[in-house]
Amino acid sequence: MTALIHDNPGWAPATPGLSVLIPFLRDDPEALMRLLDREAQALAGDVELILLDDGTDKPSLTARLRATADDLALPIRLITLSANEGRARGRNRLTTAARGGAFLFLDSDMRPDTAHFLQTWRDLVVQTAPAAAFGGFSLDQAPTQAQFAVHRALSSASECVPAATRALTPEKYVYTSNLLVRRDVFAAESFDPGFTGWGWEDVEWAMRVSRRFPVVHIDNPATHMGLDTVQDLARKFDQGAANFARVVALHPAIVQTYPSYKAARALKRLPMLPLARRAMKQAALTTALPVKARAFALRLYRAAVYAGAI
Repeated sequence: MTALIHDNPGWAPATPGLSVLIPFLRDDPEALMRLLDREAQALAGDVELILLDDGTDKPSLTARLRATADDLALPIRLITLSANEGRARGRNRLTTAARGGAFLFLDSDMRPDTAHFLQTWRDLVVQTAPAAAFGGFSLDQAPTQAQFAVHRALSSASECVPAATRALTPEKYVYTSNLLVRRDVFAAESFDPGFTGWGWEDVEWAMRVSRRFPVVHIDNPATHMGLDTVQDLARKFDQGAANFARVVALHPAIVQTYPSYKAARALKRLPMLPLARRAMKQAALTTALPVKARAFALRLYRAAVYAGAI
């Protein structure tokens, strides 16, 4: 596999303490790069950006992102892979290019909710250097079109929660969308490359880390802009079934306390589960139903998919 590296003029002289790691595939992270660069003057070289194009294979995008990086003040490295190597491997690769003592994993479809987003993370690293910390995410800037209403309802209910709530089960509310990890902690526990496709590699990582290090939660959210349609969410749930089964096998005592696992076990006993699963998906796709009913049907569909994998 070929990996092409491009550094902007600010890269070489910088001595960052925090490395922001942004993987992407067939997405365009330019808007995020420009938003983060608004804090460049206040950060004074303390924070670098490292972006990984995980096999998009679009030369025009690569050329534009290189030009954008050269135009920005933050130290930036762009790594372009010739082929996709996956979410876990890609994030592990990003850490090998990082120079900071802490890593901030940030998804390319996130948007900071404040004008001091990176400064808050930098200050936390300087003041307390936590082993791992999750900043949370919101839907404050996310699209509001009707086709995304079900995803918005799902995320609002189960993921966009304050730090005090997340801290009650710290390993459960950890996503690589906005995750800080100290370098030595990641050296001890990296992402499991056995996870492929979509989902669960970040939660499984947090389960391992939480046994050895404290996982803290703060309120420094970013908006998840990449809402999906019901059809796309269902496809991702299908892709994530094997990963869910892997988590169950690796951490049964923890996963068995999760509502998603309990629902999957209950549905596994349901006669004619494949037929019921299709009905759940159809209900979630039916726009004439209330959004809450469609979201509930989609949760049932996810549990039914997982039931077939455990």
